[in-house]
Amino acid sequence: MNAKRILGFLENIAANNNRQWFIENKAEYDAVRADFEKGIRQAIAKISTFDPSVSHITVKDATYRFYRDTRFSKDKSPYKTHLGAYIAAHGKKAFHGGYYIHLEPAHCLLSCGNYWLPTNILTACRNEIMANTDEWLKCVRSPKFLEYFGADEQAGWDDTQGFGIEKLKTCPAGFPRDYDYVGYLRMKDYCCWHAVSDDFFDGEGWLDEMECIFLAGKPMMDFMNSVIDDYE
Repeated sequence: MNAKRILGFLENIAANNNRQWFIENKAEYDAVRADFEKGIRQAIAKISTFDPSVSHITVKDATYRFYRDTRFSKDKSPYKTHLGAYIAAHGKKAFHGGYYIHLEPAHCLLSCGNYWLPTNILTACRNEIMANTDEWLKCVRSPKFLEYFGADEQAGWDDTQGFGIEKLKTCPAGFPRDYDYVGYLRMKDYCCWHAVSDDFFDGEGWLDEMECIFLAGKPMMDFMNSVIDDYE
């Protein structure tokens, strides 16, 4: 991908987020979008080599509209200021986890896992962690996982790495507060992420590094998907 060109357009749309500017620069948007989608097509092919479950996913399946839904938002800016793709075997709206690629000036990242889990599925995931603690720790405390995503410490989406975007302040009801790894029970999602530089996606060499990052997070995601799939 030509990340410099893509991010340059996104910087411009952030500064000129209005319909008139977008219409005047539609040709550049089309070129940037086509380049981004080419990169996502390559990413799907690469991910499919180690996770064949996503081999049927198309670029259209994985990408999002650039136009914002402003119906329930105070921010009426019509366009997004990032480009993202979620490559997930069961689709973008499923609870089954997948791989996310995010391009945004000064906030590019790669992420994988499960998000927006309802209470009943979260409860099942927490029970599975407690029932198979040793297996879980092999997933989330491997050297590569800790290198790319860190431990279960408090971290936000704007941090350079993290595991668990949202967390309860205390142990969830019905679970033992003295459990040695209670931090994993407090999570409201099982999503891990790793920030990358703005020039990370330039060229095609990024695909190999993306593979390393996703492979580090995949065992954790597989652990959770084995539970979540019983509910889908």
